[in-house]
Amino acid sequence: MKFTVLFGTESGNSELIAEDLGAKLLETESDVIVSDMQDFDPADLSPERFTIIVCSSHGDGGLPDTAISFAEAFDAAPPNLRGLRYAVFGLGDSFYKDTYSQGSEKIDRRFQAQGGERLGEYGRHDASSWDLGSDVALAWLPGILEAARASEGASV
Repeated sequence: MKFTVLFGTESGNSELIAEDLGAKLLETESDVIVSDMQDFDPADLSPERFTIIVCSSHGDGGLPDTAISFAEAFDAAPPNLRGLRYAVFGLGDSFYKDTYSQGSEKIDRRFQAQGGERLGEYGRHDASSWDLGSDVALAWLPGILEAARASEGASV
């Protein structure tokens, strides 16, 4: 299976988590790309690659700096995501109840509106917890892989 791990970050936490997820995937998969969203063209999203989004929130539930240009390009020319399977891992602080993890949810809504299919449990890291983001994400990953493989088998 081919994987693309995209991250949107403000302070680097999403990047670290994405790199850890990518390294874990490379233990069993040979085709894994980890990319900053600001360096990735939404037109390059492909159903051939399972996509994992790792995105933080910034300010009042906004997108982090490196996800803004991706979202603008996505909105300017919404890609057809029919057949694209993806998962989302959001970062935020539950102290801000109304905006917790909203950055990732904004990306998720865009993907769903264009026909993408989110699989597995929505992953989240709460900055108010004592848990390390990568530990939470790496514990979340096996469920996503199981859902991805089940979906792949169902579509064959």
